[in-house]
Parts: sequence; C-alpha cells; structure tokens
Amino acid sequence: MSTIAHNLQHVETRIASACLAAGRDRASVHLLAVSKTFGPQAVRLAHAAGQRAFGENYIQEGVDKIQALQDLDLEWHCIGPIQSNKTRWVATHFDWVHSIDRLKTAERLSAQRPTTLPPLQVCIQVNLDGGENKSGVAPDHALALAQAVAVLPHLQLRGIMSIPEPGDTAATRNVHAQAHALWRRLQAAGLALDTLSMGMTADLELAVAQGSTMVRVGTAIFGQR
Repeated sequence: MSTIAHNLQHVETRIASACLAAGRDRASVHLLAVSKTFGPQAVRLAHAAGQRAFGENYIQEGVDKIQALQDLDLEWHCIGPIQSNKTRWVATHFDWVHSIDRLKTAERLSAQRPTTLPPLQVCIQVNLDGGENKSGVAPDHALALAQAVAVLPHLQLRGIMSIPEPGDTAATRNVHAQAHALWRRLQAAGLALDTLSMGMTADLELAVAQGSTMVRVGTAIFGQR
C-alpha cells in the first residue's frame, strides 16, 4: 500500500469518526483531495486508492495536471482565486469552482463554458471573519451575489465555501457555525443549495460538527508542501 493510500484511509477514519460524533451519515460528507503542488503521479496513487475528486489552487498547474491525467475518470475542483485572464481555462477544464466572489468572474465563466460540457458547478466564497488578505464576499452581500449567479446560464450554483483565518479552536468553530447559518439563510431565501465547502486537514472535525458537506484535505493525504 502506498503512503498516499494509507493516508487516505486515515482521513476516512477521521471523517467517519467526526460524522459519528455529530450524529451524521458518513455519506453526507464528501472528501476533496487537495493536490496542489503535487504532480500527476501523486494523483494517480490517490485515484488507485479510490479517490476521485481533486482540488487545485493554482490554475495553470491544475490545467497541466488535468491534461496529463485525461485517461482517468476524475472530478476537478478549482478552489483558488481566479484572475480574469484565467477564467477561460477554468471554464474549459474544471468541473467545479469554489471561489467565486465577484459577479464579473461568474459572468465570464458562464460565457466561456463550452456548451458541449455539463454546467459548471459553483460555490460562492464568503469571508466571514474579515481577513484583509483573503478572498471572499462579505456575508451581507452573499445573498445578492448568489441570486445573480444562480440565474446565469451554463453554471449551477451549489453552495458556499469558507476558509477561517488561522486561530484557536473556538474562533474556528465560530466561523464554521457562521458559514452554516449563512448557508441555511440562503436556502431559506429560495436557493437550492446542497454544498457547504469548509474544513481542511487541521479542522475537518470542527467543520463536520458544524455541518460541512465537503472537506478539502491536502496535507493529511499528500504530505507537507
């Protein structure tokens, strides 16, 4: 068994234990393996161990990897910031985008998504703790952005994504709770959302306890960068 396969088993155990502690069905939480900075061979090993969904922060690196691994049945998620001159690459190559924080970005993705492909699955990135150097729409603007994105062609709005600033357990738990509450408010406003993308290697248990439906785990699977 490869180290990556062993690590995936350990992460699976963590997720299953977190779901049990939270009284949730294990199937309600999806694992996104964050493969940024690791080459195609690492992804192949993870795929051989049963992992299908992979997240990339750096668009050029992600596209290169996607093209190198076209022989595998993989699902690719863009989870990093998107510059205007990179939207076509994202629209053409990725299956999901978690990091929409401006309507202009969503409009470009919509216009550039090939009609031969299924709709691009998208999440709104929200900045809940006010990190100055962090992407994400402010929570009081999230509803308006989500409603605008939801009606764009060639996109399917799935939910929201959040990344807490590094902090103590109580602060991280609070951000996750805020994200869950915002997600519920957007659903109550009539948006058909099923994805709450939050939680990483260090805080996946806290995220699952607060309702995350997709955890983005890199270091615990692939090792230190």
